[in-house]
Amino acid sequence: MAAVATGGTGGLGRFALRPEAGSFLGLIVVYTFFAILGGQNFIGSPGWSSWLNTAADVGIIALPVGLLMIAGELDISVGAVLPASSLTVAIISGHFGLPIYLGIASALGVGIAVGFLNGLLVTQTGIPSLIATIGTMFGVMGLTLGFTILIAGSTGVFITPDPLTKSLFGDALGGMFQVAIFWWSGFAAVIYWLLHVSPWGNWIAALGGDRVSARNAGIPTQRLTILLYMLSGFAAAFVGVTQVITFGSAQVAAGSSFIFNAIMCVVIGGVLLTGGSGSVIGIVLGTMTFAIVNQGIFFSGLNPNFGSIVIGALLLAAVLSNDTFHALALRHAAKRS
Repeated sequence: MAAVATGGTGGLGRFALRPEAGSFLGLIVVYTFFAILGGQNFIGSPGWSSWLNTAADVGIIALPVGLLMIAGELDISVGAVLPASSLTVAIISGHFGLPIYLGIASALGVGIAVGFLNGLLVTQTGIPSLIATIGTMFGVMGLTLGFTILIAGSTGVFITPDPLTKSLFGDALGGMFQVAIFWWSGFAAVIYWLLHVSPWGNWIAALGGDRVSARNAGIPTQRLTILLYMLSGFAAAFVGVTQVITFGSAQVAAGSSFIFNAIMCVVIGGVLLTGGSGSVIGIVLGTMTFAIVNQGIFFSGLNPNFGSIVIGALLLAAVLSNDTFHALALRHAAKRS
């Protein structure tokens, strides 16, 4: 830390200035804590598969939600897109018996369409993204419930995927590690390139920093916002597809927990609530931290009722550490200039 205070560029100082610094330290502390309490079961394959499977599902959604938050937006509708896409696959390919690829394509189309609608509402009406996406969330939930009961006569639909589809989207390696972990890695690689390598990354950060200045600088703010919402809808729909293929059924009530879980992963990962700053590595670390806490409660023998308390405390600590590291980085930049 002394290197930061003097404007130096030591290894520890450079690490402290990175947006994911707090989330990395949090991950180490949390894993060590539950490794001590959980013992061999937690640090072995059962523990790793448990929290990695949890991290993969929420992590795929958290990545584009993180991009939106860096851009100064929110997407609450992901919790409704997930069951809508699951039921789309189950109804088309399970209830009606049409090819599975048609059901999957339709489900992903639902997610993209909802994302497009969210983007239009935010950019064309000026409605805050929180309100706009809450509105679409309830709208999609209502449509999902209505159509499912109308078509299937119940709130749940079953499906038996073929072996190839099962192996691609719902299989478990060694009976433990879901293939969704590899999909999560792929999503992370693509979004890392988008945010940290391509010119789009600077555009996204500029949106969260000052939208008016970004527009005046020639950045296509409206088109970029719509595309980010479409990416968020696609990711939520993709998780819905993997879940229905994994479990062989879809339920109307599924998915609500993903709304706040994804946002918590992003915040724990160092993304500022005010937008303009964040990293993909931080979001991945934040997702891992959340999943370790979520599953570590059960391996440690602690009362599961304390799980929410631990996660809530972790979220508050993450927000405080994010503000601290961000202020530290700003002071360092001011001294160097």
